[in-house]
Amino acid sequence: MRPISSRRRRIPLSLRRFLFVGALCTGLGLVILAMRSIDPPLGLGFPDVSGLDDESFEVGEVRWNHSESLASEPMTAKSGVKRSRGTSGGCATVEEMGEVFADDVGAESLRVRRIIRNHFALHGASTVRELPPERFCRQGFVLAKASEAGFGNEMYKILTATALSVMLNRSLIVGQSRHMGSLSSLTFDAVAFVIALKFEIPEHNVCVLLFVSCESFSIMHQILNFLVVFRDKFPFGEYVAYTNHSFTLKEVKHLWRKNDCEGKYGKSLIIRTDDFGKPAETNVLCSNWRKWKQPIIWFQGTTDAVAIQFFLKNTHLEMRKTASNLLGQPESLNRPNLFGELMRAVISPSKDVEQSVNWALHNGSDPDIALHMRMLTNRSIRGMQAALRCIKRSLSSYQRSTARPRVVLVSDTPSLIKDISSYLQEFVEVIHFDYRSFKGSISKLASIRERLLDFRLKDWGPAPRWVAFVDFFLAARARHAVVSGAHRRVGTTYAQLVAALAAANQLDEDSGTLGFSFFSSFQSNLLSDGLANQAGWGHAWNRFAGSLSCRHQPHQCAHTPLFPPGWWDGSLQSPIPRDIRKMEAFGVQLTSSGEVNENHLRSFCSKRKSVVKTLPGAPLTCDSEFCCNPLAAVPQAIHPGQNLVSTGYSNYQCAGQIGD
Repeated sequence: MRPISSRRRRIPLSLRRFLFVGALCTGLGLVILAMRSIDPPLGLGFPDVSGLDDESFEVGEVRWNHSESLASEPMTAKSGVKRSRGTSGGCATVEEMGEVFADDVGAESLRVRRIIRNHFALHGASTVRELPPERFCRQGFVLAKASEAGFGNEMYKILTATALSVMLNRSLIVGQSRHMGSLSSLTFDAVAFVIALKFEIPEHNVCVLLFVSCESFSIMHQILNFLVVFRDKFPFGEYVAYTNHSFTLKEVKHLWRKNDCEGKYGKSLIIRTDDFGKPAETNVLCSNWRKWKQPIIWFQGTTDAVAIQFFLKNTHLEMRKTASNLLGQPESLNRPNLFGELMRAVISPSKDVEQSVNWALHNGSDPDIALHMRMLTNRSIRGMQAALRCIKRSLSSYQRSTARPRVVLVSDTPSLIKDISSYLQEFVEVIHFDYRSFKGSISKLASIRERLLDFRLKDWGPAPRWVAFVDFFLAARARHAVVSGAHRRVGTTYAQLVAALAAANQLDEDSGTLGFSFFSSFQSNLLSDGLANQAGWGHAWNRFAGSLSCRHQPHQCAHTPLFPPGWWDGSLQSPIPRDIRKMEAFGVQLTSSGEVNENHLRSFCSKRKSVVKTLPGAPLTCDSEFCCNPLAAVPQAIHPGQNLVSTGYSNYQCAGQIGD
């Protein structure tokens, strides 16, 4: 009996071991499979790129020859297909799509620069504030307001408002931030200190009340002073200097009262808002904005280059002509470097940022090329291979004046900088802003604030926030080219603005030539489905992401528009299904090839009820429980001190609605 019972005990034990080993192997297999689907092993070697000629460039085990036809690639469609609208078959690679952007846009950009310059000469703050009361009270304004979220998206809000002010012959207002900053991460002692300071308790008593040393009190005092410094400042105002061509809302309110615009001329300081982020409500396609009578216009939700281009399809001829004069003709892809010229006119680095940029350059010459890699902490071997190939191409795109060109590296992933530098240093001088070694005033000033605010580390990287602004203005000093690469989406708003500002800085006003290139670096795995994954409206290649984009492309280094298109008018552009559905909410009926049904749009606008939303000249706070006798019934109580703009109720009337 004993041998039988012993055998019976061993069978379940062996079965459990078998199941455990099987489960372990399955799990390891899934992990390995998941890793292999993203990138090859990190041990894959890089080529020595310093000895290669300009015609061919070996990457890993793949040799790419520019003179070869793409038809030789087994996984790509036939090269050179120029598909006409409405025909079937054919596609194009990213490099083929980008060929049209290789043309020089210097003449068009110079024309736009002169338009912007003349506009600010007539409607800039220095001119308008000196106007007699009657003319000042007839002056219109456009409000540019941004938060301090992602720099690219928020800067597009300011630049779109600037472009709109030029189109509508209105003056520019750059809104200031009114918050002190986040106190959520302050210690109990710091919060108590703020309360004590509010009631003006003497410093010695504050130390006693908080049971802290006066040394701790001094630290908290510095923190509070730092936070107060950022009250009533422009967006990113500690890093970006704004033009004196613009007003602040506070100054406009003061001049409105000083000139008695409401008393003498019956002009209330009203803001008309229009939110591009709400397609069912926006008037961007159906209304003639040049005939709006409200003194201030605030165009919201304009986080990329697309919003301002919707005016190119406005149903009113006057608006379309005004838009095309500034933006260029919609059917032309060689349009002016609008946002670069706007940035050149309205922003510049602060003194501290300028000092940091010069330190990174060792007070030497400007870089030849800038590489921006948005990797989201990912160490992509394919991404680095494609970037090296693209740098090689960008170096051959201009006549070199030095044997060892200077290349600036910018990335949210520090390990990538280290990895790619080891290969670039063989044939270029690598420049990178090492913020840990920098001892300038900006690093000391910002260190307190960086500890107090919780930024998105995975999205923006581990470096302090201020480093992104140094990197931006450092990369914008590039003289010949900017290269954009990414782990997922290439040509982000940040990279677009770097390239646009760099190009504007290099435009020769005497000859009208630009001689500057913007390249997009795509690794092959990003193009397995063509450009379909470049889905965000803010990305440079979104308007090329449809069916005309070839699948399974090799690494690509493509010329990229300095002014990303907002429509699908080019012969190689096509929308993705999601964008076709999205455009329907705006009243736009798109074909699969990107053509707009003009009759449908006009019919939509004729049936649509115009949406008019207004605000007083400045957000008010409530002095009573139900806030200043609203014209429409408010379904819930609004607490005293609450900002009315945040409640969504704008149709109200209060005594002294302009505020102080």
